[in-house]
Amino acid sequence: MSAFNSGELSDAMRSLRGSLVVVALLSGALNVLLLGGSIYMMLIYDSVLPSRSIPTLVGLLFMVLAVYAFQGLFDAFRSRLLNDIAISFDQRMTARVQDAAFTARLRGLGASGLPSGAVRDLDTIRSFLSGSGPSAFIDAPWIVFFLLVLAILHIWLAVTALIGACIMGGLTYLTYRASAEPTQRSAQTIVARQAASEERFRHAETIHALGMEQRLRQRWEAANRVFLAAQDRVTRATNLYGGISRIFRITLQSLILTVGALLVIDDKASGGVIFASSILSARALAPVDQVIAQWRGFAAARDSWNRLSSLLASLPPTPVAETVLPRPAATLSVENCVVAPPGTQQITAQGASFTLEAGDVLGIVGPSGSGKSSMAKALVDAWRPVRGAIRLDGATFDQYDPQRLGEYIGYLPQTVELLNGTVGENIARFDPDHDSNAIVEAAMIAGVHDLIVSLPKGYATPVGADGEQLSGGQRQRIALARALYRNPFLVVLDEPNSNLDAEGEAALDAAIRAIQDRRGIVVVVAHRGMAINRVNKVLYMVGGHARMFGPRDAVLAKIAPLIPAPPGGIAGEPVA
Repeated sequence: MSAFNSGELSDAMRSLRGSLVVVALLSGALNVLLLGGSIYMMLIYDSVLPSRSIPTLVGLLFMVLAVYAFQGLFDAFRSRLLNDIAISFDQRMTARVQDAAFTARLRGLGASGLPSGAVRDLDTIRSFLSGSGPSAFIDAPWIVFFLLVLAILHIWLAVTALIGACIMGGLTYLTYRASAEPTQRSAQTIVARQAASEERFRHAETIHALGMEQRLRQRWEAANRVFLAAQDRVTRATNLYGGISRIFRITLQSLILTVGALLVIDDKASGGVIFASSILSARALAPVDQVIAQWRGFAAARDSWNRLSSLLASLPPTPVAETVLPRPAATLSVENCVVAPPGTQQITAQGASFTLEAGDVLGIVGPSGSGKSSMAKALVDAWRPVRGAIRLDGATFDQYDPQRLGEYIGYLPQTVELLNGTVGENIARFDPDHDSNAIVEAAMIAGVHDLIVSLPKGYATPVGADGEQLSGGQRQRIALARALYRNPFLVVLDEPNSNLDAEGEAALDAAIRAIQDRRGIVVVVAHRGMAINRVNKVLYMVGGHARMFGPRDAVLAKIAPLIPAPPGGIAGEPVA
């Protein structure tokens, strides 16, 4: 529970303490006004009926109506203020949560569903804050106030209500004990359930073609059964103790009436006290009943709070660089780099040490599984090196502002990923201040401008989710243009010609030449021979180890006897 007392979430709540104080004051006024009905009932029986005074009755009626009007106004104002607090809390935290979840996914610190899970956790907290849950917990301490009022009427009334409050408090604790474990289990399973569902729909075509529909549906159904079982346990616990609580509260009201009647028979209380005490006891115990009813939401919000607190604590905000480094323009240096996939200890590339100068084109070659793509991901800061360092103009990546660093790097991954938007937006990397001339320039360097303008809406053509409305070759060439947007200094191309025809190959060769001519650095993970026609240096990798680095012809001459190259291919690499 310490997460409630410290951390960024608590700081965000403390920044809203002014509004929270107003909510507390409104709650106090509401609970005091709730005495109106009890006092009105008592005065009717003790004053109006014995005196048969119509003016007194009318006066009391107008006064209690005024009390009810203010009560309704304050209650509406409190609800509105709680909703505003929830929205303000969300607005303060949403960007930070999104960034932390994204970083966690990038570094492999959590399950694949962590980013969306973190957003759901924030939604859960906001929903609880804007609902009736906080009101129930804020009103709970006012039980003491109503017990004191009952004690003023008669001590035995207060004692009876106090015993009832203790029993209902025990029911609240039992609700907590019974729902805590299944609530946590439910939160854990919902991520697996959602991931299974998204995976099934995202790969619908492949699943259908390979006849995997039923098997994957059964896998989702298994995850769904676990989730529903956990949800059922939570619902059963809250319904059971909530039902017991409601029945006990009704029973307790009858007991209060009985005690009041005995006091009247014994001439220790008036008839009006009987009805007033019944209303007051019901109001005193109502918060406990409400807390039990809201416990499921509270438990979910508490668990979400703790998960988010742990996430944010493990990934503190990236500090703003005090000095903005200039755009790199000279070297890329790799110093004994060791790479492992994020979140694992399995080393997939190691032993690389080399330096590239402006205008160099490096080809990374080797058999499948040799660590070429791992090295490419490290060169663009997608994977952090386990050991060693990668530097641009002598500075490690963490010395650059992340946003600016992205502008200096172009990356074409092995699996092309376009985002849902237009062709132009994808090339511009969804920059809201994009330069149309820069978009067209990147497309022309990539040799894809004519292809784009031939599309139905040109650069405004939607690509669909994952670029599904484009062919594989079109996606790859548009992704190449995205990598070249605004002429980045370092461009890393991972098997850039895997989906290209002869025309695309020629465009790729021209793009590499253009980068070389403007004194940029290109790194090409070679898949076919033509992809490294323009390289002047080669890094040869085998089994995750960097074995050779040097001038192109010298390295290829050394590795040719070791691994025969197929016609038109590179040593150790089959022709696709």
